[in-house]
Parts: sequence; structure tokens; C-alpha cells
Amino acid sequence: MLVPILRLAASPMPLPTPRATRLPRRTTPQRPRPALALALLLGGALAWPAALRGQAAAAARPERPAVHRIRYTGNAHVDEDLFDQSLATQATRCRSIFYAPICAVSNSPTFEERHYLDREELARDALRIRVLYWRLGYRHTTVRTEVTPAGDGADVTFHIDEGPPTILRAVRVTQTDSVLSRKDIRRARLPRRGRPADLFRLDTARLALRDRLWDRGYGDAVVTDTVVLRDSLNAALRVTLRPGKRTTVDTVEVHGNREVTARTVRRLVDLKPGQPYRRMDVLDAQRRLYESGLFRQAVLTVPETADSAKRIVVTVREAPLTNVRVGVGINTTEFGQVQATLTRFNWIGTARRVDLQATIANLLAPQLFDQGIFTSAVPRGVTGDVRSAYLQPTWQLSLQVSQPWLWSTRNALAASVFTQRRSIPGIVIDRGYGGQGTFTRRLARRTAASLTYRYEQTRVEAGELYFCVNFGICRLPQINALRGAHRLSPLWLSLTADCADDPLEPASGFTAHLDLEHAASYTASDFRYNRAAGEYARYVRVGRGVLAAHVRGGIIRALASTAGAVGADTGTAIIHPRKQFYAGGSRSVRGYAENQLGPRVLTVDPDQLITPEDTLNGLSPCTPASVADGTCNPNVAPSTQFLPRPLGGLQLLEASVEYRVPLSPTLLGAVFVDAGTVADPHLHLASPNRVSAITPGFGVRYRSPIGPVRIDLGVRPLLVEDLTVFTQAPDSTGALRIVQLDTPKRFDPLEGHAGLGRLLARLQLHLAIGEAF
Repeated sequence: MLVPILRLAASPMPLPTPRATRLPRRTTPQRPRPALALALLLGGALAWPAALRGQAAAAARPERPAVHRIRYTGNAHVDEDLFDQSLATQATRCRSIFYAPICAVSNSPTFEERHYLDREELARDALRIRVLYWRLGYRHTTVRTEVTPAGDGADVTFHIDEGPPTILRAVRVTQTDSVLSRKDIRRARLPRRGRPADLFRLDTARLALRDRLWDRGYGDAVVTDTVVLRDSLNAALRVTLRPGKRTTVDTVEVHGNREVTARTVRRLVDLKPGQPYRRMDVLDAQRRLYESGLFRQAVLTVPETADSAKRIVVTVREAPLTNVRVGVGINTTEFGQVQATLTRFNWIGTARRVDLQATIANLLAPQLFDQGIFTSAVPRGVTGDVRSAYLQPTWQLSLQVSQPWLWSTRNALAASVFTQRRSIPGIVIDRGYGGQGTFTRRLARRTAASLTYRYEQTRVEAGELYFCVNFGICRLPQINALRGAHRLSPLWLSLTADCADDPLEPASGFTAHLDLEHAASYTASDFRYNRAAGEYARYVRVGRGVLAAHVRGGIIRALASTAGAVGADTGTAIIHPRKQFYAGGSRSVRGYAENQLGPRVLTVDPDQLITPEDTLNGLSPCTPASVADGTCNPNVAPSTQFLPRPLGGLQLLEASVEYRVPLSPTLLGAVFVDAGTVADPHLHLASPNRVSAITPGFGVRYRSPIGPVRIDLGVRPLLVEDLTVFTQAPDSTGALRIVQLDTPKRFDPLEGHAGLGRLLARLQLHLAIGEAF
């Protein structure tokens, strides 16, 4: 006999729960932040009295010992993390991984989260496990608990006998009206025939089917399902879809607004009377309300009615219309940083927004440079000296006005003016000012196209070596011409798709970005070129973790008219350094430091060639004359005396694969492999014009309120290169000039290291906030 054991019905669609900000996923309550090491030691010392009191309290209540460890046996089809999220019995644990040294010697509640055994809850947990298995399709599961004394507490073991599953022998889906295609139904991922009768998967699929009907304009659709037992181990599934009548938008009412007009709210919502009432349109409306920055809360509700024309009620709570943010930071490339932003929302009405932003970097550069980890942030001269210009502050100041809609909510317009002195770490500093305008069109949900024009007066600040190597211009008059002010005014088209499930910690979906850029005389640009660059990232759940893959590439071609426009008579392609491609760094090939993967040259102090501390390969020291005429053999000096200089490239291709797996509720581990190649086909030096590398590595991520704090260690390959060497020598007038040596240097970055030191020298450390991609 067929016996129905479960009937579920989907009621008319409720609107989504509003939320202003998507926070990183957490499975446990917020933990205290880690303190400094000195504070931890002091806290540990002060915690001893509390620890002794905690131990005394535990001894006074032996009927409720602390739970030290929880084990599960026999759970072949359910991950232990699911049990930990479902059960009341929890193991005592350290509040943070940073407190682990203190937790090893102290039971202070300041650092340790204590959990005690409750035998009544333990019995209920055994029932919870059985219910969990029942919903997963295992209706014959039995659970036995065991408590074992362990020191001053106890260990708990759940012995699970899963038993045989109840198998679906038939799955049938019917529609009262043929609205969804077979492909739509298949994408809902109903439990399949021959698989256990998994009610969790059934609930998810039922909601997905209901949402698909709503997205077709059937807002009152009902989806019902029935699991019918044939016997204790066999069942059949019946799913019925009742779309009902098509639903439309009737009116939109606005409540709770004060400074923002109801007309502005309606324009942001963009739900017009008579249009289909669809789930995706409601979600987009709510997203636009929050993205405007005007509201702390925005709720869209639909009063229950039998009418297919829906009255939508928008209830908002306004946010302050003026926002000021200040941030400080420090990193190894730009030293100290300070950033301040002033935002005015709803400027002159219609949700218009004004942003004034100022950033100052290179603070404390003279004091921090060459100290500890601050060794490679600033370009040095040929002899290893540091030009004072590179230690001066850099800045960015911009004022932007944004209009969130232009004729339609699918369009947006922004205009800005700016001034800046920016650095490409280890390469060059460029100064500029100008303006920019951007028109953005939303092509589909989470997909947009932007057309931007930027006019900028720019000035390149770099030493003679940079121009001599990158542009082939070594004469001072032409170098001074390139150092002058020039126009960099490109027109570019950008296509962006962000279909990842989380902006901070994506676990599924993809992101893609493409830039097509053109600069010529009619765009009022002196630097003229065609440039294309793009990247794509994909995220897939694999086991307990996430497999992420990333590809980035680009190509640039200079136009021949650039040389004349910038006043430099040379046959070498001239490209602004900001538009070249560089690889290596925390978001690139992580086995290399910032920008260090690609074509490079070496610079050396001539004194190291004339009077080296140690001569190599049986070579005699160079003479001032051999240095001046370029016949000096640089292999006379060890590699440690040479400084590698990245040149950038005209072509780039990178690929990365990373597997991220949770180690604890707040800590993730990662293993990765990065690969990249940078090339400059027009480079005519002894140095390779194409450099490629594959670098594996590993790292950890700490989940913080501002995103994952990431520490990565990349492993550099054993790469020995023959690189062109530049030094300097006096000319006939006594002025110093740049000299290219005829013989390349056999450069080994690990020279002088042996044993464990050689292995450690291959590791490249990166510290950053946010995932690499």
C-alpha cells in the first residue's frame, strides 16, 4: 500500500529579507580580536587566578565535567562539520588561534571558551542526529553515546549506525500549465531516481522551482511535493507545479522617507504599474536602494491579496546624507598611508552623489627605507644610491559626481577631476592631473559595460637608466623631452560581469573583466597605443573547500606617431610605464616580489667591478678604461652586488589555481600554483625578452570583519639568467654617463646561500587583505 509520509506546499512568494551589507560567512559568534604579543603574555599572567578559580569550580561540579573532545564513528555519509553546527554538546576550545600558546597553560575564560557536559542535552543530541539522518534519507539510523573521563573533564563519542537508506524508485514532476522547460526543472536539482530520499535537497529544489516560476511572472505560484513510501527502503517522489495567473505591479507606495523624495525612491525602485511582478526585479530594486547609500534599511512588502495585480509597499529608513571616513595603513611598497573620504549623498536631489577623496602615501619613507622588510620599495640609482624624489610623499586627490540613473536605472553617469603623484613600485613615479567621464550601461543582472574618456597631463619621474633601457634613449636632451609634461588621454570600453556568490570570500560563480583601450591624436593624447587586457576567475565547491582558478592576460602596441608627439627621435616603441604589463606580487605570481617577474636588467656600482671584495671564475678585476668602453666582464663580481630592475612587457599571460579549505571557524588554509609569462618582443638586449615561471606555494587566511587577512608563501624557481648589465663612467668632460657592458652577467639570486638558507631564500612572503582573486 502507498502511504504518503510528507506533504509540503510553497505559499505565495514572500519578498526577500532585506540586508544592507553582505558580511563574511561565520559559523560561530564573533570572537575577540587578538592582542599584541606583550599584551597576551601579560594577560596570560593575569589570567592564572581566574584559571585556578575555573579549575576549582570544575572540581566542585563533577556531575558536569568540561567536554574536552567530541568524536563521531560510523558517519560515512555526513561530514562532522554538519554535526558541530547542529548539536548542543560542544567541545571546549580556544577563542582564537592566536591565543593557542596561552590556552595550553591556562583555562581562563578570557582566552578559552568552556563547554560542560549536559547529559539531558546529550540524549537530545542523539535524537538530533537521528532526525538529521532521517531528513537525509536514512530512516533506520541508530545512535549510541559514550562519555569517557579525560583528565579534569570528559570526552564524548557518538557511535552511529547509519543503516540502509530509503531509495527513490520514481521521481515525477507535473505542471498544471507548461511554464518551465525540462532544462529549468533539471537545473533545480531535485533528488534523482536511485538516490536517497534527501529532504534537504528536496526543500532546496522546491524553492528553486518556485523562484523560477516567480521570475517568469507567476508570483502566486505554488509548488507541492509528496514522498510516498512503498516499503521501509523504497519510496516515490511526486512534485506538482501550479503557476496560477500571471502577476503584475499595480502601485508602489513609499513610507519612512524624510529628506529623500518619494519620486526619487520610485525611480530607484523602477517598478512600473502594469509590468510583470517578478522576483529578479524585486531583488534588483532592493539592491539599488542599498547601493544608493541613502538608506540604512529598505524593505519591500506585498500585502496579501487574491488579486494578481500587486501593491508594493516600500518602507525605508534613511542614512545620514554626509559620510566621512578616515583610514591609515602601512605596507612594504608605499610605507605609511593615510586616506580620507567625504561623501555627500542626494546632492541637489535625485540621488546624486559627490565623493571627495584624498590619499597620501610614502609617509615615513626616509626613516623606514632599507630597514627590515622595507628593502625593495624604492628604485635605486646605478650605483645603488636612492634618489630623494622616490622617498617623497605620493598623493591622489579626486572629486567625483555620480548620477545613478540617466533616462533609465540601467544607465549611470560619472564625472571627476583629479591630481596625483603615483608610483609603480620599483619602476617609476609619474605625476599627473586631469579629468574623466564614464557612462555605464547595465546589460544584464550583475553585468555592465562602461565607456570612459580620460584626459590627463602626465610627467614621468625616473632616472636616466630607466629611459635608456626602456626607451633606448640614452642622450640627455631626449631624456629631458620625455621627462616633460605630456598628454595621456585614452578612450576605453570596459565589460564587467560579477556572478560570484560573495564579494569577500567567493565559493561559487565567476567574475570576468575586459578592457579595450585606444589613444591617438584625435583623443588628444601624446602617448598613442592600442591596449587590451582581461581576466576571468571561477569558483567551485570541492569537498570541504573551494577550488578557485584565475586567468589574466593583456597585450599593448604603441603607435609610431608617439615618438614625434613626445619629442623623442627614436625607433623604439614608446609606451607610458603605467600602461605596460608587470607580473609578480601578492595578487599575481606569488613566487616573486612586486613586479619582479619579466624582462630585467642589472645595475652595479662600477667600484664593485674595479675593486671587488672577491673575484670569481678566475677573472681579473676590471679597469676604469674597460668599464668606460663596456668591455668589462661583470662576472668578476658576485651576484649579491647587482640590483635587478624590472622593465615591464608588452604581453602578459598569467594563470593560477588555488584550493582553499577551512581549518577552523575563523582560519582557512590554501595551497596554490601560479604561472606567468611577460614578454617584450622589441627588447634588443642580452637579457631574455620573454620570462616565464611556475611557482607553487601555500598560505593561511584569517576571517576578519574587513575581509580575509592573507599570508602567502610563494616558492621561487631555481632560475639562473644571463642579464644585461648597466653601470656608469665619466665621459671626456667628467660628467657621468650610462654604460652598457658587452658581456651579460650570469645572475643567480641564490648565490651565497647554502643548505637551509638556500631553501629559505627561495620563499617570497606576501601579506595582504582580501583573496588574491
